[in-house]
Amino acid sequence: MASPCDDILVKEIDKRASGQAFEVILAAPAPDAKAEFPLSPPKKKDLSLEEIQRKLEAADERRKSHEAEVLKHLAEKREHEKEVLRKAMEENDKFSKIAEEKLNHKMEANKENREALQAAMSEKFKEKDKKLEEVRAKKETKEDCAETSEN
Repeated sequence: MASPCDDILVKEIDKRASGQAFEVILAAPAPDAKAEFPLSPPKKKDLSLEEIQRKLEAADERRKSHEAEVLKHLAEKREHEKEVLRKAMEENDKFSKIAEEKLNHKMEANKENREALQAAMSEKFKEKDKKLEEVRAKKETKEDCAETSEN
């Protein structure tokens, strides 16, 4: 087989001060040379009914396998979603219980503080009442002494 350089003929057309011009002539392909790229696709052989049936069955198996894979993936995804939902509900319940316990503790502390404040106020009022009674008693004794001294 001839090299690609043997198929090309280069002729100088004319020389000028500005440059040169060339004519490139490609040789015709050899009759025994094979074309590297066929112009038309290769002809398919005729398929028998059995071969067609076998190919259809193989395609059906691939489709069923793909469907099974997709269904398996969806089932795993659903299971994961259920697990996430369950964990979220557990966390929510746990948070609710803790919040309720804190609230009950605060309410109990407030109740105790209110009762202690009421007891302190009651004690304060009792002492004021005692002092008031003492003042009244002193006043009455002074009045009695003043009346007895006037008589």
